[in-house]
Amino acid sequence: MQKTIATLIAGLFATAAFAAQTPAPTTPAAATPAVAKAEAKQEKQAAKAEVKETKAAAKADVKEAKETAKADVKDAKLVAKTEVKEAKADAKATKEAAKADVKEAKVDAKQAKAEHKAEHKAAVKAEAHTTVAAATPAK
Repeated sequence: MQKTIATLIAGLFATAAFAAQTPAPTTPAAATPAVAKAEAKQEKQAAKAEVKETKAAAKADVKEAKETAKADVKDAKLVAKTEVKEAKADAKATKEAAKADVKEAKVDAKQAKAEHKAEHKAAVKAEAHTTVAAATPAK
């Protein structure tokens, strides 16, 4: 009897080992659509995340470009403002120099007129002397 029980137990172990080696045919067919659906969902989420990152990078690039443009405009305005100030200062200096030249020319003209008047007066006096001398008889 002990031999019979030992044989039955050995048979059970053999059957269990044999059954464990063969896969169940129904589970892979049922799991495939669920796995495919899960993979598709993951791919879709990955694509959304990639699009989101691309949009964020594009926004950052646009923001940086705007800030750079603002800085460039600000610099250009400062340069233009400085150039205008320099031009005004140059114009003022030129205007003052021109005024000084005009003033000097007026002074020179006044002196020339005074000299001419003095020369004319001297010439008239000299002519009057000669005329008076010629008009008076010599004694």
